[in-house]
Amino acid sequence: MAVILVVEDEPFIRQAAEWAIEDLGHTPLMAEDLASALLHLSAAERIDVLFVDIRLNKLAFGGYDVANQAIGIRSDLRVLYTSGSPLTDDMFNLFVAGGQFIQKPYSPAQFEFSVGKLLH
Repeated sequence: MAVILVVEDEPFIRQAAEWAIEDLGHTPLMAEDLASALLHLSAAERIDVLFVDIRLNKLAFGGYDVANQAIGIRSDLRVLYTSGSPLTDDMFNLFVAGGQFIQKPYSPAQFEFSVGKLLH
């Protein structure tokens, strides 16, 4: 199963993601901002997927900033972006290479499918 780093600034959504990841048999690592995400990226032995909200309130480019810095630390990291807003070309053009998107709200089955696509 995968180790998934979740970067989400809304506590309720972060908790729901953690439970969904655990229920699917994956290992979650939780971060509420860029600083805590960077700590995980530097310290964790293994991280397979970065699951990041595009619209993090305290960053100019939100999840894009997190993803770009994360790829700089772990070049083999897979990135799954999420947002409550529909995906636009402008949003897609800011994704790291190979980045995927899942629209909020998402079901556990949709999440598992998206993670599976990234890992295979």
